[in-house]
Amino acid sequence: MSTAELTTFPTIATLHAAYAAGTSPAEIIAATYRRIEAVADPGIFITLRPKHDVLADAAALGSFDPVTKPLWGVPFAVKDNIDVAGLPTTAGCPGFASTPNETAFAVQRLLDAGAILIGKTNLDQFATGLVGVRTPYPVPRNAIDPRYVPGGSSSGSAVAVSHGLVTFALGTDTAGSGRVPAALNNIVGLKPSLGSVSSRGMVPACRTLDTISVFAGTVDDAHAIYRVMATFDRTDPWSRPHPSAAAKPAGLPPGLRVGVPDTASRKFAGELQSERAFDLAVTDLATVVSAPARAVDLSPLFDVASLLYSGPWVAERYQAIRDVIETAPDLLHPVTRKILGSARAFSAADAFAGLYQLAELRRAADAIWSSVDVLMVPTYPRPRTVADLEVDPIGPNSELGTYTNFVNLLDLCALAVPSRFRADGFPSGVTLIAPSGRDHLLAALGQRLHAASDAPMGASSTKVPPPTEASTSVAANEIELVVVGAHLSGMPLNHELTSRGARFLRAVSTAPDYKLFALQGGPPFRPGLLRVAASEGVPIATEVWAISAEGFGSFVAGIPAPLGIGTTRLADGTTPKGFIVEAEGLKGATDISAFGGWRAYIKSLVG
Repeated sequence: MSTAELTTFPTIATLHAAYAAGTSPAEIIAATYRRIEAVADPGIFITLRPKHDVLADAAALGSFDPVTKPLWGVPFAVKDNIDVAGLPTTAGCPGFASTPNETAFAVQRLLDAGAILIGKTNLDQFATGLVGVRTPYPVPRNAIDPRYVPGGSSSGSAVAVSHGLVTFALGTDTAGSGRVPAALNNIVGLKPSLGSVSSRGMVPACRTLDTISVFAGTVDDAHAIYRVMATFDRTDPWSRPHPSAAAKPAGLPPGLRVGVPDTASRKFAGELQSERAFDLAVTDLATVVSAPARAVDLSPLFDVASLLYSGPWVAERYQAIRDVIETAPDLLHPVTRKILGSARAFSAADAFAGLYQLAELRRAADAIWSSVDVLMVPTYPRPRTVADLEVDPIGPNSELGTYTNFVNLLDLCALAVPSRFRADGFPSGVTLIAPSGRDHLLAALGQRLHAASDAPMGASSTKVPPPTEASTSVAANEIELVVVGAHLSGMPLNHELTSRGARFLRAVSTAPDYKLFALQGGPPFRPGLLRVAASEGVPIATEVWAISAEGFGSFVAGIPAPLGIGTTRLADGTTPKGFIVEAEGLKGATDISAFGGWRAYIKSLVG
C-alpha cells in the first residue's frame, strides 16, 4: 500500500474528483481492501464482503454520474444491527443471527444513490453500551490510541471511518452511540432528529428513542449522507416528516446564540487535559460566532439523563430482545445480560411514572431554548482505557454518556464534531445540540468549528477541508460555466472539462424561461438551449463547473457552430456563462423541453 493511500482520507469530494479525472471504482475498491489488510484489526468488521462481490457492484454503477447518484462510487459500511439483504444481521450476538431478505430502508436509499457497501461492523451487543468492548467478537481497537476504548455501541463503524477504510458508515444512537465513538476516533458523528431517518430494518434497542446515525470524516459528508436518507417512510410507524431538517447547510443566522455549560455543569471527572481542550474549543467558537457564548445550567438535562438507565427505559431495551433474554439468556454478553436483567425490577406502573417524570423534566429543560439556539458541550468528560473497563465495566460507560444520554429523551438533534486535541495528543471533540428539525443549523455551525480546529480527519494526516461555501464557489482566477448536454458529468464530452482542470460545483435548473432542443447531427449528439418568454419555457437541468480563465479560453475556442457561450439565468439567482444556440441551428431540431434536461432525454433513447 502506498503512503498516499495510508494518509489521504477518502471524502466524497476527493473520490468524485478522482472519478472525474479517470480513476475507476475498481481502483478505489482495491485500495479499500489494501487499507483493510494494512490496518489488520479483526474487530472492525463482523461481515466483510468478498472483494469480487463489491467489484461487481461497482461495475454495475455504469458511467460516472454524481448528479442522479450523489454517492456514486463511495464506499461505506453498516453497523451490524441494520439489515442488508443476503448478509447476516447479528446485533453482536452470534446466536441471534439471521439473514434478512430485505435491506433496511435507509441503507437502500444509499445504495440507490450509488454508494458501495463494503461490510457490516462490530458493536456493543444489542447496541447496549458506550464503550465498544461488550462484544463476543474481537474488540475493535481505537484508531487513535489502542489503549483507549473505541466507544460504543457503534464501535466498528467509527473505527472503520477513522482509518479511512470507508468514506462513511452507519451507526445507531439511543444514548450517544453515534456520538461518543465519533469523538473517541476523531471523526464526525451525526445524530439526526428522531424519525427523520427511517429505522425500518434496524434491530431496536429502545424503539421510541433509536435512530440510525452517520459517521464521516467531515460535516459536509455526514450531512450529504443524511440528506439522502432523510425521507418520510409511511411503512415505519416511527418515521416523521421533517421538511427542513435535511436542508443544505447555509450561512449562520445573524445573532446566533450558542450556550456552553456553566461552571457547575462542566464535568470532566477531574481530567484537566479534557477541560483545557474544551476551553480551546470555546475559543474557536468565538472566532465563528460573533456573539459571546452564554453560560447555561445543564442540571435539568443531567436529571433527564439519569432516567435512561436508572429509570424504566431499560425495560424497553428488555422488550426489544425479550425472546432472547427469556429463552436463551446464555447467548448474551455477561455485562449486557446484567444490565437488561435489571428491567425485571420495573412494573408497568413504573413505566408511567417515568413518563410523567420525563414530562416534568422536559418542561424545565425547555427553558434552556428560550435563551440559546444551540448548545455546545464536550462529547465525553474524558477518554477511558480498556484497562479501566476490565476493572469496572459499568462506571466508565455511564461517565461517557454524561453529555449524550439526555438528547433522545428530549427529542433533540445533535452533531459530534472533532475539535482541539488534548495535550497528550488524544482527540477531545464537542457536540452541538438543538431542538428537533434544526439539523441543518448544526451542520452549518459544525462545518466552521471543525475547520477552525485545524485537526486531521480521523487517524489520517489529511486536514479537514474548509466549509462548503469555499468548495462550491469560484476562486479569483476561475469562471463559472453552465453545461447542459454532452459535457455533463458522465457524458461523452465531460473530459473536455476535466482535462482542463475544471471542477464540479453544483447541479441547478435554469429559470423557467428556456427550451431545450436536440440538434441534428452527431455523434456526439448535442442539445441547444434557447431562452424564450417565461410563459413558453420550463426549467432545464444543468451543471455548473468552475474552470480557470485559461482553460475557459481554450474550451470556448473549440465550440462549433451553431453553439456559443452567453449568459444563463439559473433558478438559484446566479447568471453564469453557459451554452446557447443560434436560431439557425434549430432548423430540423426536436423540442425536448418536456424531458426537463439532456440526461433524461438520452435515457429515454436507450430505454
